[in-house]
Amino acid sequence: MVSGLQKVLDQHKTSLRMRCECVTEGPDPTGSGTLLNRIYTELYITEGLSEEVNTQHEVRQLETTSKMETLHDTPIKCHEIFKASPDQQRPIRVVLTNGVAGVGKTFSVQKFSLDWAEGSENQDVSLLVLLAFRELNLIKDEQISLLRLLHVFHPTLQKVTAEQLAVCKVLFIFDGLDESRPSLDFNNRKVVSDVTQEASVTELLTNLIQGNLLPSALVWITSRPAAANQIPPTCVDRLTEVRGFTDAQKDKYFRRRSRDEELSSRIISHIKASRSLHIMCQIPVFCWITATVLEHMLTTEQRGELPKSLTDLYSHFLLVQTNRKKHKYHEGHETMEADREVLLKLGRLAFEHLEEGNIMFYQEDLEQCGLHVPEASVYSGVCTEIFKTDGVIFQKSVYCFVHLSVQEFLAAVYMVHCFTDRKTEVLKTFLGEKYKRSSLSMLLRRVMEKSLESKSGHLDLFVRFLHGLCLESNQRVLGGLLGQTEISPETIQRAINSLKKMNKDDISPDRSINIFHCLMELNDHSVHQEIQEFLKSGNRSEKRLSEIQCSALAYMLQMSEEVLDELDLKKYNTSDQGRLRLIPAVRNCRKAELSGCGLSETHCDVVASAMKSNPSHLTELDLSNNWDLQDPGVQQLCCGLQSPQCRLETLRLWKCRLSKTSCGYLFSALKSNPSHLRHLDLSYNNLEDPGVQQLCGGLQSPDCRLETLRLRSCRLSKTSCGYLFSALKSNPSHLRHLDLGDNNLQDPGVQQLCGGLQSPGCRLETLRSVH
Repeated sequence: MVSGLQKVLDQHKTSLRMRCECVTEGPDPTGSGTLLNRIYTELYITEGLSEEVNTQHEVRQLETTSKMETLHDTPIKCHEIFKASPDQQRPIRVVLTNGVAGVGKTFSVQKFSLDWAEGSENQDVSLLVLLAFRELNLIKDEQISLLRLLHVFHPTLQKVTAEQLAVCKVLFIFDGLDESRPSLDFNNRKVVSDVTQEASVTELLTNLIQGNLLPSALVWITSRPAAANQIPPTCVDRLTEVRGFTDAQKDKYFRRRSRDEELSSRIISHIKASRSLHIMCQIPVFCWITATVLEHMLTTEQRGELPKSLTDLYSHFLLVQTNRKKHKYHEGHETMEADREVLLKLGRLAFEHLEEGNIMFYQEDLEQCGLHVPEASVYSGVCTEIFKTDGVIFQKSVYCFVHLSVQEFLAAVYMVHCFTDRKTEVLKTFLGEKYKRSSLSMLLRRVMEKSLESKSGHLDLFVRFLHGLCLESNQRVLGGLLGQTEISPETIQRAINSLKKMNKDDISPDRSINIFHCLMELNDHSVHQEIQEFLKSGNRSEKRLSEIQCSALAYMLQMSEEVLDELDLKKYNTSDQGRLRLIPAVRNCRKAELSGCGLSETHCDVVASAMKSNPSHLTELDLSNNWDLQDPGVQQLCCGLQSPQCRLETLRLWKCRLSKTSCGYLFSALKSNPSHLRHLDLSYNNLEDPGVQQLCGGLQSPDCRLETLRLRSCRLSKTSCGYLFSALKSNPSHLRHLDLGDNNLQDPGVQQLCGGLQSPGCRLETLRSVH
């Protein structure tokens, strides 16, 4: 490599080291930061992904990962992200790293970059280019070449030519795909193969990932789960997931923050006593929020019970930050109204962008909400404390809340303000034109209904905060910041009663669990206590469970450390809707008896996620006699069957109104590697001969281990016997028991089957072909 280029690369290393060596934990108005190597706590990173993460609110994902089995995971050290394992078939060129907001993805990227810049790791890489999507957004619709992109974002590389770039081993790190305003479009046919060719930023990225542009370059993309599916799996060589802190790492974090051993021990004990806080503390940023509040409350004269609910914690957090501003600037009561104004403007920003899914904001976004940057960052401490500002190119700044949950909390604060201040138009925009201002309990009901309709649950935490803010205790904490809302105890009780009675058809049982969480935020623990007593009781069938009690029971069963041997929905004394709400408990049981319970495609999605869980305990599943399940339900189930985590051995689907289409999905599942399925019952479905043809394709797969297949009364003819003949003589054939009763096979069909029985590869022991 020519000495001139080496000098430029050395200058780039120095620049990158200076950029990455200091970080801020939470907001840091001074911009001084802390040395990364001094505070960095190793994060838990694993190969592979939690397969249901794209369909759940990130708090729900934390509940899932908090129970994940770590013994069989493949942990990866940050600096070894591109190091292939011994059984890796091909070199690792593109890595996609998933993780919920605030879990440490950017810290991992900075640590990786710093180690490279300091010369301690990955020195086979000649050039590391770190780019954040929040910065790339500033290019907007402009056309730019990859070479020009490097020159703009890394001025130390301005002398690097296209020819020099071609001889370097380059690693591109694109941090925060979820923060990209335009989505990546891999269906765009524009091919970019030259680093001097101009195109849009997204076109440059897709061509880099696909290997059209700098095919030897390494690419690392980080993203929150909901945005990660923009990248086709075929383009990714390694999937990883940042899980955040383990329990031991949480303790280490809190002890590292304080030299006062007694203080850190009290904080750790309090967090462990609250399941919701303990789960959230997998996220490093949430640890910072929690520590900020608890340290303040335990070291000042402020009295009162330590916060246990999320709303209580965030109300104190907002109060602590505002008080810090007053202390810093020696300001007093006269600034309260100014703080309140800025808080509500921030709340409006949070609220308006929450529905759109925006978490990054620019100056024009702030100004649209009447929020002037000097006012927000200097005059009122609320913004400088709650907001995190990242200086980027073009002398512009990007703003974001320190964590998504802070945005959700302030959005809820703003909605409470809009209701009490009679801003009906804002509420109509959110809830629809039919909304008319009435009681607070009715508003809460309408917002809850809207959140239940969300497949991803993106409003779940917002709704929990909204309910929690109705409590007089939380309003007292926020005091003058919120103004006087004067919500009576009777109003709170009506809201509680409304939640307990809430029931909607065809809503995911996972969404319904959030109704239970909202009760807890309203400080109503009656349902939780009732279910605890129910679980301790001997004869559970005597107690009639309401729908909300079933949601609470489902949550408590699936989060229990003890795995349930059998979940039989019919053994619970409840309504049909109540039984459906119990389905999430299937994630933590070995045998699930769900026959004749009115399951639909919506519920199959939950069952499929149980098969994908890590670990998955489910080995036997009976979904028979569910007429609304049909082909779309089987499609969902087969996604679960194909998961590497799935351990299902027995699946019963008789009388589910299935057609040959379902057999196509099952064909893919049977030949997945490895398939654990041993027993499959598809009797009394309209599969017909084309369906059996597809099934037999799966039976002949070397990865299929099916031993029992029941196809009674499936409208089959002698044609199906030909397909089964081929399957029986395949080598090896694992099939031991075959039931074809109540089908029009006729003698020629049976004769053909008998030919298969004489095959040396056939292991069949039982054959039923007549009544």
